[in-house]
Amino acid sequence: MNYSLLAEQLQGLVADESDRIANMANCAALLWMEMQDINWVGFYLLKRNQLVLGPFQGKPACTRIAMGAGVCGTAASIQKTVIVADVHQFPGHIACDAVSNSEIVVPVMLAGKLVGVLDIDSPQLERFDYRDQQGLELLVQVLEARL
Repeated sequence: MNYSLLAEQLQGLVADESDRIANMANCAALLWMEMQDINWVGFYLLKRNQLVLGPFQGKPACTRIAMGAGVCGTAASIQKTVIVADVHQFPGHIACDAVSNSEIVVPVMLAGKLVGVLDIDSPQLERFDYRDQQGLELLVQVLEARL
């Protein structure tokens, strides 16, 4: 996966748009089109100390996640990317889709404060690695600049 090229494409999509929901929607759509072996990609937005479902691509999803709960809530709480090779081994994993086997969650920040998280699921075990983390963090940085 060429994340540098994806970052350029995302930059083009968000350059003239200031609406965060529109930009997150295009980011999710871009990742859905370009990433292999994923079954869900989207955002959860921080609202009143909960993560609430935002723009996404894939099957219907859980609408609210408590801070600290599951992979998304954990990444949001520690404000660091979390990669889980096998979600069935993750304590407190929230199974929105039983087909998902691995997951990566990247925090989205604005002025040092958590705005939400980018969440990507895969039916493949061990789908995500450090390269994906670096690439997705780059894409989130492009997005953060337009929030």
